[in-house]
Amino acid sequence: MSKNSMSKIGRYSISQNFLTSKPLLFRITALSSINQKDTVIEIGTGKGHLSHVLAQQCKTLYTTEIDKELYLQAQRRLADSPNVHLCHGDFLQTTLPAQKPYKVFANPPFSITAEILKKLTQAANPPTEMWLVLEKGAAKRYLGKPAETVQSLLMKPRWNMKIVYYFRREDFHPCPSVNTVLVHFFRKPQADVPLLQWNQYERFVRHTLQYGLQGGKCLLSKRQVSQALRQAKCPPFDSNGLMLYVQWLCLFRCWLSLSGAAMK
Repeated sequence: MSKNSMSKIGRYSISQNFLTSKPLLFRITALSSINQKDTVIEIGTGKGHLSHVLAQQCKTLYTTEIDKELYLQAQRRLADSPNVHLCHGDFLQTTLPAQKPYKVFANPPFSITAEILKKLTQAANPPTEMWLVLEKGAAKRYLGKPAETVQSLLMKPRWNMKIVYYFRREDFHPCPSVNTVLVHFFRKPQADVPLLQWNQYERFVRHTLQYGLQGGKCLLSKRQVSQALRQAKCPPFDSNGLMLYVQWLCLFRCWLSLSGAAMK
């Protein structure tokens, strides 16, 4: 095994916390819409406990585990589940379904949360729904709580997100040092920002988060901001100055219109 592969396994294993309680696994999977017609992808098979439960609820399960020892344990546990396709490898290097719809349910290593979400949400054929066990702090960044972040603002145009379960630390082994939640991601039927405007939207978000809406480098004047919010019937900024997602969309569309950025 190469040094690079060993490095990856070490990185994944350090942040891996397993869920093994069958009642808990049935409880959290029951919160999903997964049914016998669905193709499901799991990231990080671990010892196969979650995989075994998911296999009973879906048509086909594709699950990937990078650690050889865990892969072999999962292989034994899933021997009686013919609808499971278990792969020994790195999920970040796997190919997602090109056309057919699929869902994702996983308890992935916390250390690669950003890479996993980027791969799934930016795929040519992204999942219709995802349920991911995430560190609570990371989940709040993606949900934009208490304030919108670059992660939340680049996720929300295409996805609805909601925390649907709060775990106890004792639910895992080894017990994590952070609080953990289950987040439901549901792809919007129509994105709030068209694909052709995406580069401009990302530019607007990153620039405004860095420089704000006041000062010489802001993209809109104070008057333009006020007028745009009023015309779109958006609420004004609250006393703490935090911008709501709907306000971000409103101001982006205003900037796009005024600058002609859509044509560039």
